[in-house]
This record gives sequence, C-alpha cells and structure tokens, in this order.
Amino acid sequence: MSENRIAAVSIIVSDRSASEKINAALSAYGEYILGRMGIPYREKNISIISLVIDAPQTKISELSGKIGRLSGVTAKAAYAKV
Repeated sequence: MSENRIAAVSIIVSDRSASEKINAALSAYGEYILGRMGIPYREKNISIISLVIDAPQTKISELSGKIGRLSGVTAKAAYAKV
C-alpha cells in the first residue's frame, strides 16, 4: 500500500455540460477530498474548482486524469513536499 500524499488539484471548466461527470468523479473519490471550493467566473464563462486531497499518489493521478480528459475541462495537481 502506498503512502498518502497531500495535493492541491485545480480544475478549470469551460464547458458546463461536463459538470455532471465532474461531480460523479469527485463523489467517487470523496473519501480522499479534504476540502473543495468552487468559483463561477460568469464574466469569462468558466468555473474554477480547487480541491485539497490526502490520498495515495495513484488515486490523485487517477482523479485528475479522469477529470482532465473531459471535453472542456483542464485539471492539474500540485503535490506538497511533506
């Protein structure tokens, strides 16, 4: 079993039709999510979601990859050095 890592995942959504799939993925990995903040930026027609995750690196990569492969969505993870 791999050691947990702390990561911040940034998600930028430019196609709101992906929202249901994003929420499904976040629910599936909910046990690892410590915090979530969503900001709709209506003037630019995008939404920004920030996550703080405590999980094995493989799970963080799975989640950010699954979300980042959705059309109209970008996701990147930054890992803490702890």
